[in-house]
Amino acid sequence: MSIRRLYAQPLTADAFAPYGDVIEASASREHFPINYGRTTRYHALAQAELSGEEDAAIISIFRSQPVALPFRAEVMERHPRGSQAFMPLSANPYLVAVAPPGPFDVNAVTLFVAAPGQGVNYRRGTWHHYSLALNGASDFLVVDRQGPGDNCDEVALEPSLEFALAPDSRLSAGEQA
Repeated sequence: MSIRRLYAQPLTADAFAPYGDVIEASASREHFPINYGRTTRYHALAQAELSGEEDAAIISIFRSQPVALPFRAEVMERHPRGSQAFMPLSANPYLVAVAPPGPFDVNAVTLFVAAPGQGVNYRRGTWHHYSLALNGASDFLVVDRQGPGDNCDEVALEPSLEFALAPDSRLSAGEQA
């Protein structure tokens, strides 16, 4: 079995748009003052998608253990009944691996590195890897679906993929954020 190495590119809203939304407090996003000017609201950064009448959006915390790079990925998953949003609660970067909805294509997997403060919202059906924390254990606030029916499809990666940071990346594999 051969292994293909993917190098992470910086996470940007434009590059991630085919897969979902980047969640971040950016000057380019709609924002306005609230609470008598003491708070800035960054409004409607992502929308939770639910597919059934009995579905509910729930909020959880996932604690991810750090991975060493390069990381050998052997599985991807998707959630056909709802979106899934991850917002980091720690100051560590993390990797985001995605592929378009529909039949899985290992050659369509794209790898991003998310900076601290950047979250992602995977659209319903978007293939993605589970949380890949870098530099230390990382907590993520997660908004996803609860309801009847299976909501997690997995596919084995054949050939498997190896995830890495580009050699000229601002954050190399041994460097702390």
